[in-house]
Amino acid sequence: MGTAEQGEPSVTDPILYDRDDDGIVTLTLNLPEKRNPISDESVVDGLEAALARLDDDRQARVAILTGAGKAFSSGGDLKAMKDGSGLRDPSPVRTRHNYKRGIQRLPLAFAACEVPIIAAVNGFAIGAGCDLACMCDLRIAGEGTKFAESFVKLGIIPGDGGAWLLPKVIGHAKAAEMALTGDMIDAQQALAWGLVSQVVPDDELIDAAKILAKRIAVNPAHAVRMTRRLLWEAKRSDLATILEMSAAMQAVSHTTADHDEAVDAFIEKRKPVFKGD
Repeated sequence: MGTAEQGEPSVTDPILYDRDDDGIVTLTLNLPEKRNPISDESVVDGLEAALARLDDDRQARVAILTGAGKAFSSGGDLKAMKDGSGLRDPSPVRTRHNYKRGIQRLPLAFAACEVPIIAAVNGFAIGAGCDLACMCDLRIAGEGTKFAESFVKLGIIPGDGGAWLLPKVIGHAKAAEMALTGDMIDAQQALAWGLVSQVVPDDELIDAAKILAKRIAVNPAHAVRMTRRLLWEAKRSDLATILEMSAAMQAVSHTTADHDEAVDAFIEKRKPVFKGD
C-alpha cells in the first residue's frame, strides 16, 4: 500500500493509507467502480493490514476512514454472491468458513486497533457498509448519505457482526427497526437516531472529519489510545472489569512525561507541548 512517506499510492490498491504532518491517517476504500464492497478477499486483507499498520504507527494519532467515489461502501459484492465467487459457496460448511476467515475478521481488527477511527461516510453505506461505519468510533455523514441495514431484503442476516455492532451505536429498538425492515434512512434521520454525530455538506465532509480528528490528535497519544481501548472493552465487560483495567492504565498514565507536561501547563496557564512520552 502507498504511504505519505513513499509517495503516491498505486491506483490498484484496495485500501489507501496516507498520514499527514498532524498524525492524521486517512484510510480510503479504493474500489469506486464497484462502490467499495468490503466482502472481497483483497479488501478484507488490505483493510486488516491497514489497521494493523495503523496500530503500529507511533506517529499516528487518529484515523479517518472514507470511500473513494460516490459511496462509502455498498457492503457485499452481490455479483460475486450470485456467481459463487464470493463468500457464498454451494456447501454451507464452506460458506461458514468463508465468513469466519473473511469479512468477520474486520470487526475483530477494528476492536484490536487502539487508534481512534472516524468514519467520514459519503454516499451510500449499505448492509456491511453500514456495519463498517459502526466499527469506527465516531461517524460524520455528508448530507446526501444514505444508510441501510439491508440484509433482510436479500433474504440473509448480518453475517459480519452487525447484530452486535448496530445496537451498541443506536440502541436495540432502532437497530431492530433498521435490521428487520431493511429500509434506508437518510443522513438527518441517522443524526436523530445517533448513528452519526454530525451531518455536513457533502463537499465539506473530509474537512469536517479532519477538524474533529485534530481535536483528538492534540491530546497525549497514550491517553487517547488507552481511552479508546477502555471504551471498546466497556461494550463487552462488566463494571468491575473496567474499573480494574482503568486502575492499571491510570497507573501507567501517571508515570508519563506527557501527563507531567499537562499538569505543569495547566498550573502555569500555558499551552502544553506533548511529545508522546
